[in-house]
Amino acid sequence: MMHTREEQLKAFERLLNIMDDLREKCPWDRKQTFDSLRQNTIEETFELATAISRHDMTEISKELGDVLLHVVFYAKMGSETGDFDIADVCNQLCDKLIFRHPHVYKTNDQIVNGQIVNDTDVSHLWEQVKLKEKGGNKTVLGGIPDSLPSLVKAYRIQDKVANVGFDWENREDVWAKVKEEIAEFESEMRKCSNNPINDQMVNDQMVNGQMVNEFGDLLFSLINAARLYKIRPDNALEQTNLKFIRRFNYLEARAHEQGRDLKDMTLDEMDALWNEAKKQE
Repeated sequence: MMHTREEQLKAFERLLNIMDDLREKCPWDRKQTFDSLRQNTIEETFELATAISRHDMTEISKELGDVLLHVVFYAKMGSETGDFDIADVCNQLCDKLIFRHPHVYKTNDQIVNGQIVNDTDVSHLWEQVKLKEKGGNKTVLGGIPDSLPSLVKAYRIQDKVANVGFDWENREDVWAKVKEEIAEFESEMRKCSNNPINDQMVNDQMVNGQMVNEFGDLLFSLINAARLYKIRPDNALEQTNLKFIRRFNYLEARAHEQGRDLKDMTLDEMDALWNEAKKQE
């Protein structure tokens, strides 16, 4: 159901009024602080990300509401201390969006070099604008949050440096780098395997050394390849996670139907059920 702009504004005002009531009258809401809500905010964001991965529009709408609640909650607490309120949040965001879209709002023709014709041009423009933005990024990689998950952070690092020209001339060239990193990891792995120390020492010492570094380089190169081929590696991995969970749940359910315990089954028997699960898809 689509609503008019007037209905949308009325709904947002209703949310603000409810937030006022909760902060005043609910003991739990009244005692919350920025720090106490932080972990909940992270969890709600991941729940939204999960709903998006599943393309579940009903859940996406619900989880967006939960995230919006946190935005309104923080703004309410900010207003209580006199630091900021929801109007500041919205106006700062609007000002930033206008500043970062000079090709739309014609706010700075000097930054726009030539005609913006596609999303790649816009991405390149954004990096220029962010470096010029008052209070914005001072370096190309300065705006990447330290707390980002490593997979997402690697993609953002590569994307940002690519937007200022630090990238492969031909995307196919990345595969030579991937193969090089695989070879370097295999070399370190062989050194570890040939070392006459016990397995516990391997786990505690070798795996925490150069072998880990080389595996990190390999992952970084694969993420770079994904970026060049317009694949979001976090989305791709989550799809595989969901697919694996779905197939393994099928395997487990079929085993139980047969009165079998997974621990007592051979790998070949489990593989047979796994292949059944694949055929079901």
